Amino acid sequence: MNTETAVHTDRSPQAVHSERSLQAVIANITEQSYTAHRTYGTFQISGRAASEEYALTRVTPRTAVMDYGDKRTLPLAITAREIADDLCREVNSDAGEHSFLGVFVCAGNVPTEGELRSARSRLEEFYRALVAAADREWERSHSFLFIHDLQRRAAGHLGLNKDWYYQARETAECPGCGERVKPGVAVCKSCKAILDREKALALGLLQPPSEPPSEESPHVAQGKSAARRQ
Repeated sequence: MNTETAVHTDRSPQAVHSERSLQAVIANITEQSYTAHRTYGTFQISGRAASEEYALTRVTPRTAVMDYGDKRTLPLAITAREIADDLCREVNSDAGEHSFLGVFVCAGNVPTEGELRSARSRLEEFYRALVAAADREWERSHSFLFIHDLQRRAAGHLGLNKDWYYQARETAECPGCGERVKPGVAVCKSCKAILDREKALALGLLQPPSEPPSEESPHVAQGKSAARRQ
């Protein structure tokens, strides 16, 4: 998915075309989106769709204003590359020292295979470091409270089944006692209310109803009675 930061301009088409030729392109190989606020604009870095290898965000030059006081200002031109480098630096450094979150500036209008391989390698290396840190914390505390979302994201990306990795699930309220229960639960563990009768029967958690005695014709009943007397 390609996005572009909005630029409000009243310049001629030739000037706009020249400006666009100086644009920079940010690639994001993850599904996470990021927002960055600057004095000269707000930028949205798109995350890729599930079916895509990457998402692109195109950045154009901006002009900032330097305030010297006493109503004295100085326009300051900022190139697209400077903006793109700044945005990527902020996003990638958000997770601590040596962090990398899969965002980088392309050399051209689209990332090359070499750039993508390098970014994927850096992302995997950082994710493995996060997982190793989570393993150490889990061994020390065995507490989900000390495992943060980025570490869970790293484990999910790497396809690792960790004791500390879990996905939060929606819960529903038991109509019997009001306890929060997971979707698909057959019997409430608190009040033993039957929440899914068919599943409870299949699991043997509920006894099937006894069949009522069948009605017999008078002739059949008389025959059985005579047989018992003999």
